[in-house]
Amino acid sequence: MSSATPQAPGVPPIPCEAIADHGEFRHLSTIAGVAVDLRYATADNFAGRDLYSPLDCAWLHRDAAAALAAASHWLSGQQSGKRLLVLDALRPQRVQEALWAALQGTPLLGYLAPPERGSIHSFGMAVDVTLIDSSGLELDMGTGFDDLSEKSHPALEQQFLASGELTPAQVANRELLRAAMAHGGFHGISHEWWHFDCGDRVQVRRNYARVL
Repeated sequence: MSSATPQAPGVPPIPCEAIADHGEFRHLSTIAGVAVDLRYATADNFAGRDLYSPLDCAWLHRDAAAALAAASHWLSGQQSGKRLLVLDALRPQRVQEALWAALQGTPLLGYLAPPERGSIHSFGMAVDVTLIDSSGLELDMGTGFDDLSEKSHPALEQQFLASGELTPAQVANRELLRAAMAHGGFHGISHEWWHFDCGDRVQVRRNYARVL
């Protein structure tokens, strides 16, 4: 880890290898109705390589896990056959630093929290998620996960809907995802339709342990 790795005041950081024995974290496999495909544990991501192995990153802080369970429960009550698919959950600080290094000199750097501030993913309090249908196929959201173009920006959806670059069905799929996550207490961000935070970022950095 970098010597500049930040730590929350009064909250000792936790090595990722210690997560399984730490009572504040819950494995994604215990959340009913949620499918998991962690893209940073494969080569299917914008870095083009597995960033997680041999670490098990299929974890969330128990607060975020409870919120995700509530979102999944609400979605199951819609009788649509749709489910949540988690694409990223806990992202250790060391991985955030690796991503930051990989994107140096590219315009994509602006999509990452710098290591000195850190990502809410590194506290297990953020999740990247999409929807799948009853056959396990991902719903069409207009862009793929980690497509870091303006078409991925929720804040610009109406603009792209008006121009025909996003369809009403694609926007409706995003709205259903946002509705499900809001019922769990998550809130999205302006530039990634797949990213949702659980709690205020300032308070998370102050009151939760960072995973290294």
